[in-house]
Amino acid sequence: MNKNFPELTTSRLLLRRFRPEDIDMVFYGLSHPEVIKYYGVHYSTLEETQVQMDWFVELGTNKTGIWWAICSADSGAFLGAGGFNNWSHEFQKAEIGFWLLPEHWGKGVMTEAMPLICNYGFKEMGLHRIEGFVETENQLCKKALRKLDFTLEGTMVDCEIKNGRFISLDIYAKFGGMPS
Repeated sequence: MNKNFPELTTSRLLLRRFRPEDIDMVFYGLSHPEVIKYYGVHYSTLEETQVQMDWFVELGTNKTGIWWAICSADSGAFLGAGGFNNWSHEFQKAEIGFWLLPEHWGKGVMTEAMPLICNYGFKEMGLHRIEGFVETENQLCKKALRKLDFTLEGTMVDCEIKNGRFISLDIYAKFGGMPS
């Protein structure tokens, strides 16, 4: 990836690099019970949240992914986050992830932001495959991925433990681009 962080835009959205001042909104999102219900990480303090902020920066530095702060193009208000991690250069694939503050759910933010992210992955990162691993019970996320033309490939049954119980993950994928 180039040294200048890529900003992605639509008429409503600005996807930009995370800034130190985003920590309060990242904490709010990743400590909110509805957001973290199906998300893999959560934080109890701002200090713990700094680990996530550092991770966002580290991804781009070591070229294992890229995540954007999803913001309103008009007001600059922080809405959520999305991007890629577990980028395999060898196999031209990466895992997509995203979360949105609950007050912005149902407003089409993700179905507007995710195509920008996917297009960036295919065109700029040279991805052939974008994978999404979704907790089987997370109906809203699965609905969003279907809208974005991701295909359900299968379910890994009881493959992880969360909150003291086994959970299953559905595997979704979207393809684009040719091997390089």
